Amino acid sequence: MNISKNLNFIPFKKKKIDKKKFNFFSSILIKRNYIFDSLSSDYKDSYKKSFIIELKKFKIINLIGMGGSLLGAISIYKFLKKKIKTKFNFFDNLEHININKKKKKNTLNIIVSKSGNTLETIVNSNIIINKNQKNIFITENKNSYLLKLAKKLEATIVEHNNFIGGRYSVLSEVGMLPAELMGLDPKKFRVYDNLIKNKKFVESLIVNVSNTIELIKRKKSNSIILNYDEDSKDLFYWYQQLIAESLGKKGKGILPIISNLPRDNHSLMQLYLDGPKTNFYTFFFVNQKYINKINKDLLLNSHSYLGNQNIFDIKKSQFKATQSVFKKNNIPFRTFIVNNRSESSLGELFCFFILETILLGHALKINPYDQPKVELIKIETKKNLI
Repeated sequence: MNISKNLNFIPFKKKKIDKKKFNFFSSILIKRNYIFDSLSSDYKDSYKKSFIIELKKFKIINLIGMGGSLLGAISIYKFLKKKIKTKFNFFDNLEHININKKKKKNTLNIIVSKSGNTLETIVNSNIIINKNQKNIFITENKNSYLLKLAKKLEATIVEHNNFIGGRYSVLSEVGMLPAELMGLDPKKFRVYDNLIKNKKFVESLIVNVSNTIELIKRKKSNSIILNYDEDSKDLFYWYQQLIAESLGKKGKGILPIISNLPRDNHSLMQLYLDGPKTNFYTFFFVNQKYINKINKDLLLNSHSYLGNQNIFDIKKSQFKATQSVFKKNNIPFRTFIVNNRSESSLGELFCFFILETILLGHALKINPYDQPKVELIKIETKKNLI
């Protein structure tokens, strides 16, 4: 089903949804909150456009953060990398960093942490940033380590909206400030207002959520993403956190697992087809032509049928074949096909997955906005370091 010019979506095997349930989900979608506002074209960023123009001179940009503070920006950069000329480096884990700070005067550092107290971000910032460089801190306006550090360095501070959690922040300042420095247009990402008026989009979203709940009731709680697009891997790392951290509570939740195809045909597909029946699947494909073509001169006669093909043709054939096999084996799956790689198509995916997560939280009767158990690791780590 075409739910927009950018996106085709085929839901799980259709199951009728009663009017009462449909109205319940619809009522949630039209109640505005800070997260929904950030998806809208009229969202007001806490930085000025003139500020972005000043930063365009930097040729290298380091983004430092963890989880939702960075995953959205990384997924934008990788998904739309052919449109982006500025060099971005992302630091979202603790690992050896080889960086010469003295010779990087043309480097801009952006440090992102909602709380301002994220241990890994504090450590990486300490190693990477230089007080003589341009440093920007995106953090809440509250007493925190990183806010104090920013003031000590006389760095620029961009306020992180304290009502928008990190994993929901991709279309707020957290994702859109980097996106603007990539030369992209935030207004093209923020498509919520148009989508919520699109009957096909709303119906597809609600049917998808309802069918997902039915799968969970049938003890299928592993969500396997069968991704056929190399440049979308980081989009699904963002999605993985969104689903896992939002819904993994009170003994409930969905375990999102990213599987990259066709590579995993040769490692995991046997289990998907013939293993435990605890999974449901998402097929993801981007319609994109590839330059690489088959060299006919190097083909043996047994494989002459490959002679007129390119990488795209072969991947699409595998994509269709796998769906066909899943259908014949009655394995539950849904399908996303992206028709063009653009800000608006990625914005639609961000909106779909965020709205899906929030509706699933309401259906499961859990709060999709908090993450109460995450602090346990932080507390134990601090005990070990003191």
